[in-house]
Amino acid sequence: MPTDKRVVVYGASGYTGRLICEYLREYNIPFLAAGRDHARLTSAVEAVPGIDTVAYDIVEVEHTVEALTEAFRGADVVLNTVGPFARYGHEVVQACLEIGAHYTDTNGEQNWMIDAEARYGAEFASRELVLTPGLAQMYSIGEIAANICLENPGLDTLDIQVFWKGHPTVASTNTILTNAAFAKAYYLEENEYVEWPADEGLYTVSVPGQHDLGLALPWGGTSHPVWFKNDPRVATAKALGGVFNRPLMQGVPVLVAAALEQMEGKSEEEKYRIIDEQSAAIRSEMPPRENPRLNTSLDSVYASGPLGRAHCVIHGNSNYKQTALLNAHAANELLQARPRRVGFVSSCQAFGHRELLGTLRSFGLVLDPIVSVHR
Repeated sequence: MPTDKRVVVYGASGYTGRLICEYLREYNIPFLAAGRDHARLTSAVEAVPGIDTVAYDIVEVEHTVEALTEAFRGADVVLNTVGPFARYGHEVVQACLEIGAHYTDTNGEQNWMIDAEARYGAEFASRELVLTPGLAQMYSIGEIAANICLENPGLDTLDIQVFWKGHPTVASTNTILTNAAFAKAYYLEENEYVEWPADEGLYTVSVPGQHDLGLALPWGGTSHPVWFKNDPRVATAKALGGVFNRPLMQGVPVLVAAALEQMEGKSEEEKYRIIDEQSAAIRSEMPPRENPRLNTSLDSVYASGPLGRAHCVIHGNSNYKQTALLNAHAANELLQARPRRVGFVSSCQAFGHRELLGTLRSFGLVLDPIVSVHR
């Protein structure tokens, strides 16, 4: 029987999925919490403070197009948190097309986004539906900052940097290893994808607001080059990301190299088994709930053109809460109004960068942007 809940949170028992449920409750949006383990779903959702003030259902579902379609039928929006998305995303997207639902996810996989656009973008557009992968703090806040810079005409080059303090989830660790094993990372140069050098290692960068230099990586290429490839204002976009914890950052290339060595010569199935084992060994438990004093974020964008410069910095806290709120905001918007654009679109293209910023500000998750412009 079709659900009477218009919003689905798929992967609701995970760290980000549970936070999305919290914000849907604050928006008073009834939802269907879906996943592969009913007991884990029940435990996660019942732990949400004040959950009895909103209507919700829980459903255990197999990860197949047929099962997902049956479970989600009747919904208008599916918020997907089950990654890695290049591995598990296709079934969810196809189910959304079957039932005519909008789709968002929290991915950090550039290869998945490029593939999703090529495979599904045109059909979502023809159905007047939104396909918005990569709706997450690590990507959307930088995109907001970039769009603030681009409010000044004549800027066509973006230098984007994302830093945060926090603990990687199981899914985030799995994504890092999956990207390294199966995907190339690209930046955008003169509206063409260019591969990041595979052997460059860590990049030393200046971080606004501190004297210490930071360490950063292309982090799978990020979503920014993909979104701005479809933006006529932008020709070139590069993005680097990192954590403020220097020893942790220094350990990432070592971790990846060790995993890749184990995977050398193995089949795809064996590679995924190694990735799953390594991810569980590094982070097998749910990270602690975020502390806004400790879990901070910083997004910095330099935009330039032949005769202009702009710089925007956005400081925030609680990275995963930002991600969850952005997805709840998207659901709330899609339930009430037609998005600004349909098909394969970014959150800023679908909902407006100033509107997203306003929501994050209203919940106390980011400061006012620090903007400087030189023309």
